[in-house]
Amino acid sequence: MSIYKMFDGIVQYLSEAVTRIFSPRDDAYPAIGVQPFDGDFSRHQQDKDW
Repeated sequence: MSIYKMFDGIVQYLSEAVTRIFSPRDDAYPAIGVQPFDGDFSRHQQDKDW
């Protein structure tokens, strides 16, 4: 009987994972798109020594 419960638990675990992967997205991020740059560019030219 314990082998049956263990096998049932494994199958349930895997099926929940597959359901989560292939289900529709559940994130609620707003669709705002690309935002334009509103800042100021640096007036000083900086040399970068990499």
